[in-house]
Amino acid sequence: MKLSQFRFHLPPELIANHPPKQRDEVPMMVLDRKTQKIEHKHFKDILKYFGEGDVFIINNTKVFPARLYGEKEKTGAKIEVFLLRELNRESRLWDVLVDPARKIRIGNKLYFGDDDSLVAEVIDNTTSRGRTIRFLFDGPYDEFKKTIQRLGHTPLPKIHNRPATAEDDERYQTIYAKLEGAVAAPTAGLHFSREIMKRLELQGVTFAEITLHTGLGNFRAIDVEDLTKHKMDSEEVIIEPSTVEIVNKAKADKKKIVAVGTTTMKAIESSVTIAGNLKSFKGWSNKFIFPPYDFSIANAMITNFQLPQSPMMMMAAAFAGYDFLMNAYEVAVEKKYKFFTYGNPMLIL
Repeated sequence: MKLSQFRFHLPPELIANHPPKQRDEVPMMVLDRKTQKIEHKHFKDILKYFGEGDVFIINNTKVFPARLYGEKEKTGAKIEVFLLRELNRESRLWDVLVDPARKIRIGNKLYFGDDDSLVAEVIDNTTSRGRTIRFLFDGPYDEFKKTIQRLGHTPLPKIHNRPATAEDDERYQTIYAKLEGAVAAPTAGLHFSREIMKRLELQGVTFAEITLHTGLGNFRAIDVEDLTKHKMDSEEVIIEPSTVEIVNKAKADKKKIVAVGTTTMKAIESSVTIAGNLKSFKGWSNKFIFPPYDFSIANAMITNFQLPQSPMMMMAAAFAGYDFLMNAYEVAVEKKYKFFTYGNPMLIL
């Protein structure tokens, strides 16, 4: 497959820039791969499709306030630092993106907070992802993390072209977020309310958790036409034995196994036995899924409507079938479904 095959016209007004009033009261498109039929439902209708013994695999990663605003020493020039990844907990080393990058040199000190309560020093500017900085913080690690929490902002994607608000602090997070480490929300999970989860459980559905700390690589433009040449950034993945047990039992019993989001699908497809079962895993994955691809674990998937030529759209096309997905996206634009972060969900059966 070529990059250009995933191009489509997305009117800018169809990108959802704000969360809906209620998480679960949004339009949902349902794609049936067997019949090739498209239905128009609401997310609450998900209750009609699943029952006893079915499993939803969810990503319990938690978004941390990764965007810091500060000043450069001496000049006082305003800078934005986006925390990508903690490299070393003891020495407070982080991989970051700096904007504007051209003004930042090795040895520069960066100050954050009105009282300059957080200071960092640039120690490397040769990493492919941007810069490496060391926070000069003497207190215990808990105090350091509290300071980041206090000064950091929810890392809403730049395409939304607005500062994050207190509403985003809550809504750019799934209700089951648990393990902190993501710089982007696993957006398919944003539609789940406590009520929907409870009702699914009463119908006999089990929720199994994995962790994939979503990185910015999902939003980086793919710049090669031949998709086999694209390299994804690595993301940390944790799949516990308890999840493996639940999922493999459902698979043996021929039940529905739903991957909630592309991050979940990427995680489970990164750890499969030769026999096609899930196995526990703790490590990093740079798996890039695009058509054609044979999926091993999930037989249903929930995903938001994605941006053109994005890795998430390509994975959805691999699961739904390329032609079926492109047709569905055409219908979605026509019927004014909302796309991306706070957009509408699609259920692929």
